[in-house]
Amino acid sequence: MSDQLSGTIERVTFHNAESGFVVLRVEVKGIRGSVTVVGQTPRAIAGEFIEATGKWADDPEFGKQFKADTLRLLPPSTIEGIEKYLGSGLVKGIGPVYAKKIVAAFGARTLDVIGESPTYLKEIKGIGAKRIQQIRESWRQQKAVRDIMVFLQSHDVGTGQAVRIYKTYGDSAMDIVKTNPYRLADDVWGIGFQTADQLALKLGFDRQAVPRAQAALRYILQEASSDGHCALPEEAVWQAAADQTGIDPPILKEATRLLLEQQELIRETTLTPAPWLYLRRLHHAEVGVGQRLRDLTQGAHVLPAIDLDAAVAWVEKKMSLTLAASQREAIRQAATQKVLVLTGGPGVGKTTLVRGILEIFLAKKLRVSLCAPTGRAAKRLTESTGQEAKTIHRLLEFDQRGPQRNADHPLELDLLIVDEMSMVDIVLMNQLLRALPAAASLLVVGDADQLPSVGPGSVLANIIASKAVPVVRLTEIFRQAQESGIVRAAYRIHDGAMPESAPEGKLGDFYFIEADAPAVILERIITMIRDRIPARFKLDPFQDVQVLTPMNRSELGVKNLNLQLQAILNPPEAQEGPEVARFGWSFRVGDKVMQTRNDYQKEVFNGDVGRIAKIDENDQELTVDYDGRAVTYEFDELDEVTLAYALTIHKSQGSEYPAIIVPLHTQHYLLLQRNLLYTAVTRGRKLVVLIGSRKALALAVQRQNAAERYSALRQRLASR
Repeated sequence: MSDQLSGTIERVTFHNAESGFVVLRVEVKGIRGSVTVVGQTPRAIAGEFIEATGKWADDPEFGKQFKADTLRLLPPSTIEGIEKYLGSGLVKGIGPVYAKKIVAAFGARTLDVIGESPTYLKEIKGIGAKRIQQIRESWRQQKAVRDIMVFLQSHDVGTGQAVRIYKTYGDSAMDIVKTNPYRLADDVWGIGFQTADQLALKLGFDRQAVPRAQAALRYILQEASSDGHCALPEEAVWQAAADQTGIDPPILKEATRLLLEQQELIRETTLTPAPWLYLRRLHHAEVGVGQRLRDLTQGAHVLPAIDLDAAVAWVEKKMSLTLAASQREAIRQAATQKVLVLTGGPGVGKTTLVRGILEIFLAKKLRVSLCAPTGRAAKRLTESTGQEAKTIHRLLEFDQRGPQRNADHPLELDLLIVDEMSMVDIVLMNQLLRALPAAASLLVVGDADQLPSVGPGSVLANIIASKAVPVVRLTEIFRQAQESGIVRAAYRIHDGAMPESAPEGKLGDFYFIEADAPAVILERIITMIRDRIPARFKLDPFQDVQVLTPMNRSELGVKNLNLQLQAILNPPEAQEGPEVARFGWSFRVGDKVMQTRNDYQKEVFNGDVGRIAKIDENDQELTVDYDGRAVTYEFDELDEVTLAYALTIHKSQGSEYPAIIVPLHTQHYLLLQRNLLYTAVTRGRKLVVLIGSRKALALAVQRQNAAERYSALRQRLASR
C-alpha cells in the first residue's frame, strides 16, 4: 500500500529537465523541518503545493526520503508559498524583491491578479507599463509551456526543449506536435530525429510509414554532415536508416524517390563511383563553390601590371627584412594570380607574406578586406597586419535572414584575404564566394595539415588536391621559429616523431608531463592552472590558459574538466551575485563560456568565447561579454552556451592562446590522431603542456586519420 504526502516545496535541490527526475525539499504539516522527496515531474517550482504517493525509504547516502511514484503539483495557496513561487524566477519581470512587494499588496489574490488583471500591478512602485506587459507575456508563456511539458512527459519524452517548441510554434505548438512530431527535428534547435521519432511512436504513428522513412533519411544525412560529410553513398544511407529504424528497404526507396522529387535530396551520379545522396543545401553549396572558384580564376587580375622584382624589393625595404626565395615567389603569384592558396605550418612566414601582399595592394589604392572564421582568429589577423579583420559572418553582415552580402549585394573590395582557411566549411565558403565580386582577387591562407572544419567538407584540402587553383606551399622554417620548442614539437608530430620536452628544470615553452591514471592527470592539470603556470610563467589562469581535450565525455572530457576548473577558478563562495542552474550547468558571474550554435538574431556564432558579466533574476536574463560586446540570453536559452574553461581541440580551431594544456590518455583512443595533436600544439603561443601517458602520446603521433570525408568538391574543381 502506498503512503501519501502533501506539502509546500521549500527548495528544488535538483531537477533534470530531460528525464524529469527531481529532488525536492518539502515542508509538510505536522513534520518538523523539511523532508526530501524524489520523483519525476516536468517542472517544479519553489512555493508550489505537491501531493505525492509513494514510499518512505532510507537511502544509504542521503538518509530518509520519500520516493514518489506520482507527483501532482498545484499552485500555492499560502502567502508564503505564493511569494516563494513568484520569487523563484518563474515569471520574467518578477524577482524576489518584486515578489515580496506584490504579495504584500494583493495577498492570497496575487496569482489571480497576475493571470486575469495584471494592470493592477501598476499600483506597485517600480512596475510600469513595460514591465506589466513583460509579466503578462511571461505568465501566458509559462502556462502554455507547462501544458506542453506535461503532454511530453506523459509520453516519456524529455521536456528540456519545451520552451523552444513553444517559441517556434506559439499557440499552435500542441496541435503541430500531435499532428506531425517529425517537424520538431527540422524546426526546433536541439531536438533531433530520435526524440521526435520516440514521440511519434508513442502517439501511435506507423513504424513503416513513408513520412517516418523520409524523416529517417534526412536524419542519417544530417548526422553525416555533423561528422563532416557533404553526402553519403545512397546504399549506405538506406542501410543506416534501416539499421536505426527497422523500416523495410522498399519503403526507404519510395521515401527517397519522393524526397528527390520534392528536391529535398539530390542524387549525384556523374562525379562519384556510385550514386551519392545530398541534402539539397549541401549539394547547392558544393556546386556553388566549385563553379564560383572556377569562374573567379578567369579574367584580368585587379592589380595593374607592375615590375614584380621592383615590387618585391620595395616590400623588403618597407618591412625592413629580406624575404626567402619561396616568399618572393608567393608575392609574385599573388600579384598575377586572381585566386591563390598560401599554405604551410607554423614558423614559415605566412603572416609576413600577407603583410607584404597587403602593402602592394594598398600602395596601388586598391580596396582590401581581411577575414577569418572566428573572432579570435580575426583579432589575431588584425594585430599581425595592422589592418582591420572581421569574422566571415560579420563581413557578410549576417542577421536572422542570412548573409546580407550576396550576389545581389556584393562586397565592395578588390582583394579578399581569408585566414585559417582549414576551418571554413562548404556552406560558409559558398556564402563567402557568392558575395565576392567577379573582378576581385582571392587569397586563402591556412595550414592544410590541421584538422578539417567542424562543419561539412574539406574545402582547403580539396582545393589544393584539385590543382585547379595555384598553390604556394611554404616549407622553410625561419630561425626565430626554429628556436621555439612549440614549433619543433609541431613539426616532429607532423612527421610522425615523438616531440621533445624541455629539459627538467629548464624554462622552455613545450613540456610533456608523464602521468598514467586519469585522476592523476586531472590533479596535475588543476595544479598547473592554479599554481605553477601563474607563478612560473606569470600567465593569468582565466585570460591566458586554455585546456584543450580530445573528447566531450570521460573523466578527462570537456564536461568534467569544466566542472572541476570552474570549482577552482570561480567557486560559488567567491560569488556576491546570483547563480543560475540550467541544462546541466551552473552559471556564475565571471564564468568563461562559449556559444555553441550560430544565433543570427543575437549576432553571436558557434565557437565565440566570452565572460558572464551579469545575471538578472528579475528579468531572468544572463549577459555575456564577447570582447566588449554584450549579448543577453533568457535563462531558457542557456542551452546555447556552455562553460569554456576546457574546450575540445576541434572547437579551438582558428584560435591561439598564450598557454594551452592538453590531457592525453588511452580513454581518448578513438580520437588520438596525428592531425588532432598537431592542431592542438599549434594553438599555443607561449606555452604548451601535454599531460598524460606516453602510450597515448605515441598513439596520437603514429596514427594518421585516413578517413576521407564524402565530398565531390575536388572533382567539381578539376572538371572543366
